[in-house]
Amino acid sequence: MSPEAREIIANGLWKQNPGIVQLLGLCPLLAISSNVVNALSLGLATTLVMAVASGAVAVVRGYIPHAARIPLFVLIIAALVTVVELLMHAYVLALYVVLGVFLPLITTNCIVLARVEAFASKRSTLHSVLDAVMMGLGLTLVLVVLGAMREIAGKGTLLSGLDLAFGPVAKDWVIHVIPNYQGLLLAILPPGAFIGLGLLIAARNWVMDIQARRANAGGPLGQTV
Repeated sequence: MSPEAREIIANGLWKQNPGIVQLLGLCPLLAISSNVVNALSLGLATTLVMAVASGAVAVVRGYIPHAARIPLFVLIIAALVTVVELLMHAYVLALYVVLGVFLPLITTNCIVLARVEAFASKRSTLHSVLDAVMMGLGLTLVLVVLGAMREIAGKGTLLSGLDLAFGPVAKDWVIHVIPNYQGLLLAILPPGAFIGLGLLIAARNWVMDIQARRANAGGPLGQTV
């Protein structure tokens, strides 16, 4: 793997994570992360749209007039979002209904448009797709962790709502992390989303601070051969 590819992966998953570093796409991130299933579904849908849109833009970027690039980028993204919506409507209707307006809002998600404009319109197709996938997975990771935190605190379970994607049989797959838990309503309301995201940002900053201190002190992370 080339150094550039490694840097793209590190940026998407950690250094420039769109959820806890760039703080992009906060509307769906905070609104839909009340449980793991919703968070994972929206994260994967966003990743798919980002990857295909970035690849498409990288291929045709030489033919797009500079003045018309933003409307054309939005048109490409909107077409892909429509395909994802129709597929979910056809095969996972219940989950489609739960995600609601946040599926079409992927079209105007600042993460998707930002990566298409800042990266895919200037780089090779392979690196553009890799960047989109890593940024999408970075966002999905934050969504899932935040969803897990809120679901455990709010309901004492994990994977509730899995039946929306896999049918009634999946109701038995729900994990009851805290049996006979009465729940904490605050965790699944909007304030819980802000508190959870704040904790994730603080945790990342704490890890980065430890790494910086070790590097400055010549510790294991700062030693050179």
